[in-house]
Amino acid sequence: MVYWKQWKRVKTRFTNLKAFGIRAKQAWEYANTRKGYWRTSHSPILSKSLDNNTLKELGFLFFSDYYRQVTT
Repeated sequence: MVYWKQWKRVKTRFTNLKAFGIRAKQAWEYANTRKGYWRTSHSPILSKSLDNNTLKELGFLFFSDYYRQVTT
């Protein structure tokens, strides 16, 4: 949800979804959605394009990983 909210403009959402490997037609449909941020974050398109591995590559730190670093 955080990344979807950061991509405020339709054009930004469209280009980022295409960069993550979503077909242009589907990327355009989902970029123009009027659904809320939380509901869109659970959509199949974002589940496929922004999975946990992709988020780690982007530098997102998961709480469980941080907890393991701090406790050991």
